[in-house]
Amino acid sequence: MARAVTTRQRPNVFGGVLGFVWLILTIGPIYYVVITSLKSQADYYSSNALGIPTDPTLRAYRTVLHNDFLRYFVNSLLVAVVTVVVVVAISLMASYVIVRRSSLIARMSQRVFLLGIAIPIQATIVPVYYLIVQLDLYDTLPALMLPGIAFAIPITVLILVNYLRDIPAELYDSMHADGASDWRTFVSLVLPLSKPAITTVAIYDALNCWNGFLFPLILTQSENVRTLPLSLWSYQGEFNSDIPAVLAAIVLSCLPILAAYIIGRRQLVAGLTAGFGK
Repeated sequence: MARAVTTRQRPNVFGGVLGFVWLILTIGPIYYVVITSLKSQADYYSSNALGIPTDPTLRAYRTVLHNDFLRYFVNSLLVAVVTVVVVVAISLMASYVIVRRSSLIARMSQRVFLLGIAIPIQATIVPVYYLIVQLDLYDTLPALMLPGIAFAIPITVLILVNYLRDIPAELYDSMHADGASDWRTFVSLVLPLSKPAITTVAIYDALNCWNGFLFPLILTQSENVRTLPLSLWSYQGEFNSDIPAVLAAIVLSCLPILAAYIIGRRQLVAGLTAGFGK
C-alpha cells in the first residue's frame, strides 16, 4: 500500500514580518492620536510622546465641543447624507438601465460615466467655482453637495454596473413573465439583491465626502457652513499650542465613519468581492 505523503508547508516568515511591520505603521499613528488627546497640555509637553498619560483627562474634548464642533459636525453630516442618498439613487437606476438595455443611448451613457472617472477634481475647480457663483449658491451647503454628487456618480456607476451584471438574467425574465414592470423589477428584485454593493458605494462615497477639503475651501467662507475637514484646519491655527485639542477633534471626526464601517462591514466585504468575478 502506498503511503500517503503529507507535505508540510513552511511558514512564510518574510510575509509575517512584513505584515507585522505594516500593522505597526497602521496602529502607531492611531495610538498616538488617541493617547495624546487624553493628555493635558502640561502632560503633553512634559511626558513621553508615546507614553500613556499619568492623569487621563477629557479636557481636550470639552475644549473642542465648546468651539462650534457640533455645528461643523452637523454640516458635514448633512452634506454627506444628502450626497450619498442622491448618488446611490441616481447611480443604481442608471446602472440598471445600462445593464438591461442594449440601446445606443445606454452604451453611450456608460462611456460618459467612464470618462468622468478620468477627469481629476483639481482640473475643474475654476469652472465649478464659476457655475456655483452663477447659480448664486456660493457659501452654502448645496454648493458642496452638487459637485460632490457629480464627481461621485461615475465610480459608483462603475461598481454597481459590474455587480448588477452578475444577477442571473433568468430572474429578470421571470419577473417580466409575471407581468412586472421595469420599476417593479427594480424595486422588488434589483434593490434587495444589491444591498452589499449599495453598502459598499455608500461607505466609499460617504468617506470621500466626509474627508472632502478642496470644495469647502474654495466654495465656502463663512463659519456657519464650515465642514469638519476645514474646521480641523482652522483648529490647527486656533489651538496652535494645544495639540491634544487638535487631536481630540480628529478623533471625534473619525467616529461616524468608523461606526458606519462597523455596522456595514459584512455587506461591505460582500460588495467588494462581488461583481468582478467574470
